[in-house]
Amino acid sequence: MATEYRAEIDALRKTFHQIWMVTDPEGLKATIARLTEQSSAPDLWDDPDKAQEVTSELSHVQSELDRVLALEGRLDDLEAMLEMAEEESEADPELAGELYADLDKDMERTSRDLDDLQIRTLLSGKYDERDAVMTIRSGAGGVDAADFAQMLQRMYVRWAERQGYSTKVLNTSYAEEAGIKSTTLEIHAPYAYGTLSVEAGTHRLVRISPFDNQGRRQTSFAAVEVIPLIEKTDHIDVPEADIRVDVYRSSGPGGQSVNTTDSAVRITHIPTGLVVSMQDEKSQIQNRAAAMRVLQSRLLLIKQQEEAKEKKELAGDIKASWGDQMRSYVLQPYQMVKDLRTGFEAGNPDSVFDGDIDGFIDAGIRWRATGEKANSND
Repeated sequence: MATEYRAEIDALRKTFHQIWMVTDPEGLKATIARLTEQSSAPDLWDDPDKAQEVTSELSHVQSELDRVLALEGRLDDLEAMLEMAEEESEADPELAGELYADLDKDMERTSRDLDDLQIRTLLSGKYDERDAVMTIRSGAGGVDAADFAQMLQRMYVRWAERQGYSTKVLNTSYAEEAGIKSTTLEIHAPYAYGTLSVEAGTHRLVRISPFDNQGRRQTSFAAVEVIPLIEKTDHIDVPEADIRVDVYRSSGPGGQSVNTTDSAVRITHIPTGLVVSMQDEKSQIQNRAAAMRVLQSRLLLIKQQEEAKEKKELAGDIKASWGDQMRSYVLQPYQMVKDLRTGFEAGNPDSVFDGDIDGFIDAGIRWRATGEKANSND
């Protein structure tokens, strides 16, 4: 029995060593020392934006180091607990059994935390640690597509609730019969953008349509867009001459007016044609600020994509790494949700639509990291 436990602990050690090499704790300590010195400067808050950037980065780096060191300590504790269980095996078998039971629980928890940290180490993109702005739009499929878009909105909100993350709906355009034409929401969490960016793409639903009185099977589509939330330190300038601002009255489901004043705001970015609408805040000023924040986030992502495209062109390697359709949700004639990129699947769509999508997200992050590594080696 002890031999099996030791082999499992050795496997956990091996995984931890890989994480240790990627996270580079010594490098983190050096960064913490540098940032701590900067944060102690008497004139730090003369530039609030710079001060916020320094303190935020210091908090993030310290958290990463603490997480790695804590796991190292827990692995040491597992080895100590195993030694105690081995020593008590003959002297006190009952106590040894209790120690082995506790060891099972601690190993399972440590293994799970190592998996989580390993996933986190794969999120190394420039904006991965940001909050996320997610937009869901109904596609082909009529009223079923609008209903599907609303199902996806609930799925992501439920996922965030399961994680203890906060969400904020910025704008929702309701369809006439049922569901939504589009919705935009913010997800506030560490690495929200890096985590949810693998959800971007076209989602497909196959089911017996509840809106078809003949009970026919219907295929519908919805598009998911994920962008990083803009920060003050990003300095994305949007000249007033480049935007057109329209105001109108907010509306609810079925076109019902929910606001008697022109508080909703639509901003059009003339050079790119990007359009952002906001209506969920109480005032026109708040909606305009929220719309500008999302517009700047989208422009930031476009800038990032252009830079990445330029690098690929210089390298002579232009590949499309994401297909149009990335996941299928099949409710009829069988029940299954399958990611077409990773092959990960689940046989309980109800659970998936209730926010149980961690398996899909983790598989997507690993798949993307493997693909990026392969492309970098071409």
